[in-house]
Amino acid sequence: MTLDDIQANVVDQDRGRKLEISDPFEGRPTGITLWIAGPDSMTQRRARIEMSDELAERANLDGTISAEQREAARLNCLAKVVLRWEVQHEGTDLSFSHANVLRVLRSAAWLEASVDAFAGDRANFKPGAANV
Repeated sequence: MTLDDIQANVVDQDRGRKLEISDPFEGRPTGITLWIAGPDSMTQRRARIEMSDELAERANLDGTISAEQREAARLNCLAKVVLRWEVQHEGTDLSFSHANVLRVLRSAAWLEASVDAFAGDRANFKPGAANV
C-alpha cells in the first residue's frame, strides 16, 4: 500500500459504507439502513475533535466531567459519523437530522453498539469494499 493508496482510502471512507441493522435476537433485517463514515475518514476525525471540545466545555472548574456528560459527548460523536440513512417510523420515512440520529441510537443499547462496532472496524472500509 502506497501513500497515495492510503490517502485515497481516507477519502473513500468519507463516502461511507452501508450498515443494515439486524435484529440481535433472530438476525432478521430491521429495515434500518445507515451509511457510516470510516475510522480514518475526515468525518470521524472532526467528530473526535468536536467531542474533545465538547468535553472541555462541559468540564467543571476542577476539570472533572460527569459520566453522564461523557456518555452524551460520546453518543453525540457517534451520531456525527452517520452520513445518511433509510429509516421508517410509523410507516413514513424518518427525516435525517442529527437529533433524529441521536433518537435512533438511544432507542436500544444493542443498536448503538452495532453502529459503534461497525464504525470502528477498518475491515468494513478496506479498499475495494465500497457498497455506497
